[in-house]
Amino acid sequence: MTCCAASSGLGTDASAGMLMREEFKAAAYRGPDQGLWSRLSVPGIHCGGCIQAIERGLGRLEEVEAVRVNLAQRSVTLRWADDRVVPEPVLEELTRLGFTARLADGEDAQTGRDPVLSRLLTSLAVAGFAAANIMLLSVSVWSGADGVTRDMFHWISALIAIPAIAYAGRPFFEPAWAALRSRRLNMDVPIALAVILAVGMSLFETWSGGAHAYFDAATTLLFFLLIGRTLDHLMRSRARSAVDALSRLVPRGAVQVDATGARTWSALADIVPGARLEVMAGERVPVDGMAIAGEGTLDLSIVTGESRPVAVAPGLTVTAGALVTGAPMMMEATKTAQNSFVEEMRRMLDAAEGTRPRLRRLADRAASIYAPVVHIAAAATFAGWMLVGASAHDALLIGIAVLIITCPCALGLAVPIVQVIAAGRLFRKGVMLRDGAALEALAGVDHVVFDKTGTLTSSELSVQRTGHASGDQLVLASALARTSAHPVARAIARLSSVSDIRFDQMREIPGQGIEGLLDGNVYRLGRPKWALASGDDAQTGTVFTRDGHLVEVFESAGEMRQGAREAVAALRRAGVGISILSGDHADAVGDLAAKLGIDEWRARLTPVDKVVVVRALQDQGRRVLVVGDGINDAPALAAADVSMAPGTAADVSRSAAGLVFLGESLEALPEAVRIAKHARALTFQNFGLAVLYNLIAVPLAALGFATPLVAALAMSSSSILVVANALRLHRLDRHTTPQQVQPARAPLRPTHQREVLG
Repeated sequence: MTCCAASSGLGTDASAGMLMREEFKAAAYRGPDQGLWSRLSVPGIHCGGCIQAIERGLGRLEEVEAVRVNLAQRSVTLRWADDRVVPEPVLEELTRLGFTARLADGEDAQTGRDPVLSRLLTSLAVAGFAAANIMLLSVSVWSGADGVTRDMFHWISALIAIPAIAYAGRPFFEPAWAALRSRRLNMDVPIALAVILAVGMSLFETWSGGAHAYFDAATTLLFFLLIGRTLDHLMRSRARSAVDALSRLVPRGAVQVDATGARTWSALADIVPGARLEVMAGERVPVDGMAIAGEGTLDLSIVTGESRPVAVAPGLTVTAGALVTGAPMMMEATKTAQNSFVEEMRRMLDAAEGTRPRLRRLADRAASIYAPVVHIAAAATFAGWMLVGASAHDALLIGIAVLIITCPCALGLAVPIVQVIAAGRLFRKGVMLRDGAALEALAGVDHVVFDKTGTLTSSELSVQRTGHASGDQLVLASALARTSAHPVARAIARLSSVSDIRFDQMREIPGQGIEGLLDGNVYRLGRPKWALASGDDAQTGTVFTRDGHLVEVFESAGEMRQGAREAVAALRRAGVGISILSGDHADAVGDLAAKLGIDEWRARLTPVDKVVVVRALQDQGRRVLVVGDGINDAPALAAADVSMAPGTAADVSRSAAGLVFLGESLEALPEAVRIAKHARALTFQNFGLAVLYNLIAVPLAALGFATPLVAALAMSSSSILVVANALRLHRLDRHTTPQQVQPARAPLRPTHQREVLG
């Protein structure tokens, strides 16, 4: 579907406009901020100038509240203002800017098709064939052919070159023409101008019987330019391969079972919450849901990073992409495909690549300013050579070489290619990058703040009852706990398999607990001071109350999270300060801190208290990373310079975090910091390579030492060099060399009292 094709007739065809609006509404989804978002595929995006033009153009529309352009995926994600989906102005503006667009539906990723690569390879083959044949004809001219023979070879070369260039040059001509029509410049304009001028000069020389024609240079120039663009596309695809694989983890539909037991196949988009699905052994789960029955196992490695299978049991939470093994499974869908875990992960990476941190904004700005400078430099070179007495022919050739060699492709690629590869490498290490700016901030972190429960301890806790609640009361407590993603709540929920209780009203209060209304009674599960009518703060554990009266007390116990000791040790070797901020009681926090060798810790903190401590650290000049999983951690996650949450964290915590680690081991944390630091170093190296290339190449071209062919080789080589340098991120050693521990700053004073926060 090409949405832009329909946009031209929006004013006269109301039914077509209505159909398109309904199509856009159906494809819109709720983002982490609960705003309504749409994602468009825009194949024409390939440089910083394109990004700026689209963001500026769509940003002016009152229907659009936010715009995010993803250069790697050539897509545009936009947030609709006031939740009103109005696609017509968006598509009309994109058409005016010279871009075609369609709704991004993931079909290409699932089928493995890459139309852009196919087009580039076809153009490359045509240009290569033409260049080889014209080069053979040129050998005769170089060998001394003149007169009629030379003119004949020139005309044959023209007959081969003109249609070949017209076809093979489309990847450059079409974006250049679209940019000029919208009165802007992009990186393709100087390339297209250089090729057209070279062909024009050659035709003039051939028509006038001149001794020189440059059809061989024009076709070879285009051939080498296409090699550079094809390699750039392949390298981007390689960097995105792990992310694109997410789209192939989910089937396109599933077998739906109705109340009578009849089975029908339903497309993925038609599966709604509450639908009963049958997933056969060897198939992947289509949407997030809850297991109803089954005797097989689930491979949940996509969520936990662990290959150990989990036995299917009623009430087990299953996520889209999980692999069913051993026997079929019956499940109930709890989310639509657009809100599934896999889709959330894909959007995280889209958002990360679409976000432009400080260095990327700087590179895009430089590239957009550079485009007009290229034309000024070429024109000045031409005028300068004319002033010193060179022929128009020679001056124009040198001007064309400058036009080609100064194309800012390397500068435009310097930052985004590193960011794309870093996001892919983090994903392979089990870390999802939600925000591109988080990668830049992570590289400068010098203090890490950990939550305790579910972060430094295992996400799978166990609880012990210390009261004497009846079986029915325990069922109510489990039903109330089932509505929360907190580790303690999940442990309480496992105490009962009854899942048909529905509370009249439900709410979860961050840092306090869960409250439900049933048959006129108020049930609470959470902190004693909040849940008990007496406000007794001496009571420990998690309490379950009815109308403020104690029913049951649950004491939780959790093992230290896998890799916690190794992660803390690696951070200390890197000179990073570490502290624990927890809402748990002092004995539990102090015991864990002692086991990990962490001196800075605080207990019994509310969400507001945690934010106060994070702000205090920042006021001391520290760049703080907060790692937490609960709803009560969300304010601190948002207040930190950069934040991370486990994949099992509450939705609001994952939304607030800049990074999400999917596995059980905390060793992913220092690994992410290491990758971020290397990514920052490679970014600065790429900036240096791009600047050095221009400092050397531009003067050589302006002085006449580079022909158009040499200029094409140099320009393509600079882009490939920048991308190849970024790909070094794939070759990081698995283990870092231990670094000397740097002197720590003034530590937080360990305290057991909340009042010291004032």
